[in-house]
This record gives sequence, C-alpha cells and structure tokens, in this order.
Amino acid sequence: MQNLKKGIYHPIYLLQGEEAYFIDEISDYIEDHVLSDGEKGFNQTIFYGKDADPVTIAEASMRFPMMASKQVIVVKEAQSLNKIDTLTAYAEKPLESTILVLAYKYKKLDSRTKLAKAIKKNGVLFTSKKLYENKIPAWIDAYLKQHSYSITPQAALLLTSYLGTDLSKIANELNKLVIAVKDSNKITPDHIEKNIGLSKEFNVIELQNALGEKNVLKANRIIQYFGANPTLNPIQKTIAGLYYYFSKLFTYHFLKNKSEYNVAAELRVNPYFVKDYVSAAKRYSPTKLYEIMGILREYDMKSKGYNVSTMVETGELQKEMIFKILH
Repeated sequence: MQNLKKGIYHPIYLLQGEEAYFIDEISDYIEDHVLSDGEKGFNQTIFYGKDADPVTIAEASMRFPMMASKQVIVVKEAQSLNKIDTLTAYAEKPLESTILVLAYKYKKLDSRTKLAKAIKKNGVLFTSKKLYENKIPAWIDAYLKQHSYSITPQAALLLTSYLGTDLSKIANELNKLVIAVKDSNKITPDHIEKNIGLSKEFNVIELQNALGEKNVLKANRIIQYFGANPTLNPIQKTIAGLYYYFSKLFTYHFLKNKSEYNVAAELRVNPYFVKDYVSAAKRYSPTKLYEIMGILREYDMKSKGYNVSTMVETGELQKEMIFKILH
C-alpha cells in the first residue's frame, strides 16, 4: 500500500490467501486511484473469474492504454477462473503499461507452478493470512486510530469475542460505531452495547472474568442469560472462549519468567489484563485446569449430540458445564 500510494506500480499482482479484507484493500485502491475518472472509461476493465476465461484476460492485458500511461485490469474472484495456468505465458512477459490484478480469495496458488513463479519474478505475489484471535484487539485499535478514534482494551476484547476474526465484518461494525458515537472519540463497552446490541454484562468475556474470580452468583447469572438467548450465545462459542481462557491460565503456571511483560508476550494478551490472569491462575491449580480442559471437551461432544439425549437443551448443558468447572 505504501508503494501504491507513492505511485510505484507493478505489471501484475496476485493477491491470494484466506483473509479477503487485505485483498480487497489493495485491489480497491488500485481500482480507485491509479486512473483518473476520465481515463477509466477506456482503460479500466473488470472481469469476474466465474464468467471470464484466461485467454480473454491475457488479450485484454496486451492492449495498450488509450490517452493514459496505464491500463488497469482487475479479475475479481480469480479463484473461480478455469485453467488459470493459461495466464503463464503473459505473466512471463507482462506489458509494463498494464496493471493486471488477480484477486484470488480464500485459497493460494501452488507456489511450484510456473504461473506463481512468473508473477513472483515480474510482479507482486501477496499472501493475505488470517489473523489469530489474539491479534484482533490490536488490529481494532490500529483501525480506529486511522479514523482518529481510540478504544478501551475491554471494548476491543468484547468486540473480538462477539465478531470473531472476520476483518470485513469487524471493519463494517467499527465504521458504524464511528458514525454513531458522538459524545467521545474513545469507544467503550457502553457504546458497543448501545449501538451494536451486545450486552456489556452478559457475554463470554464477563463469564471468563466471573469464573476467574470464582464468582458463582455472577457466573450463574450470565449462564442463565445465555440459556435464555441461545441464538446470540451458542454453546460452541462459549466453549471455545472458555477453552482459550483456561488454556492461558494453564500455560501461566509453567512460565519460568512471570514478569508482566513476559506473561503478556507468552499468553498473547494485552498487558492491561495480565493482573487478572495472574489472579485467576492462583485460584486454579494445574490439576484443576487440566480437569477443566476435559470438561470443556466433554461438553463440546455433548453439544454435537454425543452421549446426550436429544431432548436436553443447550442452555441446560451450559449450566451443567459451569457447575462442574466451579466445583
């Protein structure tokens, strides 16, 4: 993106990988900024992989621009392109006045193919990787800073637990928040509850905190809420969040260096939350944590119908699971 903003262009781009958000960011920038509005009419072509063929794309790429220094050709959904290797001959000798963009989403081209090697040699081969969940809060913070906003660590974690790792979905919700939040340039859990509809009191993060404190009353209140709202709080999501949490407590017990900086780095958490993890780890021995891992696996199987009556509601399963964790 820095190169593109400086006007440094390459004749061919293969944008591939699981995270569609970064592919769209680069592809959209090229589509929107390389040519002026007046130049786009004759010099910008959009293809869709499922409707196009490589021969037509190659022929279009070999045309010279009209009344412009560049022509832009974007192939969206390039992963659906039949016989994409047919583009190899063009990729080996691409036209310098053409910018060909292949948006190859959700998968990768085999790096051993002649096409991949030619693109790497003569253009840009960019692999867009999915971010791990522990990286999402920092990404949210960085995204909001670009819009002159900030976010509290609790709010970033809350959004992550609710939205997962889909960056396009997260960016969409953040854009809504930026428009909706008028009273402050710092987003808090209150803003999220008001504008997104996610309860700041009844969510997986608060359940983790309640269990970490062994606050039986609070944990039961949250799990009752989950049972009453199963669509918003599916048991699989609860189990995943708790497994993520308790595995970090288990790891903490075996760290030789328990300084705040090292704990944050090893557990991959914001330093702001380290004291909470340390406090919770003191309440759970490694033996108990190992037992909890087994409980979570057991109820993961039950949630999928193994060794449990089909009449049992998932809300009841969650209550049983929390009871076993706490006792």
